[in-house]
Amino acid sequence: LIPEEAEDMWHVYNLIRVGDIVRSSTIRKVTNESSTGTTSSQRVHTTLTVKVEAIDFDPGACALHLKGRNMTENELVRLGAYHTLDIEPNRKFTLEKTEWDSIDIERLNIALDPAAAADVAAVVMHEGLAHVCLLTPAMTLVRAKIDMQIPRKRKGFTSQHEKGVEKFLDAVCAAILRHVNLDVVKCVLVASRGFLKEQLMKHLFEFALKEGKKISGEQKGKFVLAHSSSGFKHALKEVLEEPAVAARLSDTKAQGEVKALNQFFELMATEPDRAFYGYGHVERANKEQAIEILLLSDALFRSNEIETRRKYVRLVESVKQQNGTVLIFSSMHVSGEQLTLLTGCAAILRYPMPDLEDEALDDDDEPK
Repeated sequence: LIPEEAEDMWHVYNLIRVGDIVRSSTIRKVTNESSTGTTSSQRVHTTLTVKVEAIDFDPGACALHLKGRNMTENELVRLGAYHTLDIEPNRKFTLEKTEWDSIDIERLNIALDPAAAADVAAVVMHEGLAHVCLLTPAMTLVRAKIDMQIPRKRKGFTSQHEKGVEKFLDAVCAAILRHVNLDVVKCVLVASRGFLKEQLMKHLFEFALKEGKKISGEQKGKFVLAHSSSGFKHALKEVLEEPAVAARLSDTKAQGEVKALNQFFELMATEPDRAFYGYGHVERANKEQAIEILLLSDALFRSNEIETRRKYVRLVESVKQQNGTVLIFSSMHVSGEQLTLLTGCAAILRYPMPDLEDEALDDDDEPK
């Protein structure tokens, strides 16, 4: 496999688990001792195969660190010695598993489909705070956070306030031009409370001209204005729910997940016998072939316990066989974060099951 971008690194993180075998080129520090007893160390390029014991993902640096023991004889590294492989974009590696299940294969197919990228940028803000984000099918990447103190409006001191706002808008515009490629993205959401979003749009076109980066008419058409209650990252969820925004993003994966999660919360409030969460209740509903939409967090499939992963894989395959819809949410998306709070496993049923609510579940979330 060769990951090419941040999105691919997220897929790789979800594919590799403890116990897998990974082979990749790496750099090893080698210490040599001369006949006189002096030591010298140098960094040497080599290819190692390790059995993964610990996985660390750094989304900011877009790198994956895999710690494990060396599995093949090597003149530089003895058999069984610990080494950490660094997987990063454009570095080729080989992944070997004892078993490739249907979730792994599906994730590979998603990663290999270039049309799956949503290509949406978003700016959420209120006076003094803004987040510039990129929304991919798998994650919400915060590319820039602008946090400034703006002097309050006071009689006789309005110019101070206006200067503060202008400085803040300059910083937001600079972040948009730096992090958002207007030739690639299909849509840029700009959301705020009040008229700040309109102010930003006017300011952006003027700022771009000053910087010598003219925004074309086609690029201007990609901007969509929406309301948000604040400039915090979680305000993105309410922006994605707006009907006008939903229509514009109707073909993206993120929008489909937000829609399903909203439907689940609505049913919990209006028809609770058709909305259940927790593995025990969901599995019972599945036995009755009652699941219409299964909502799962991808964090469940990163479990180091093979049996835990297998039971969720079985659940997914069973729901698909019964013509149910399966949505696997990314835990790095705002919708996925909410689902994780509900155990990461939820279901919308085809018909009400009032008896399910009355069943007591033990600590393992299995029916008693």
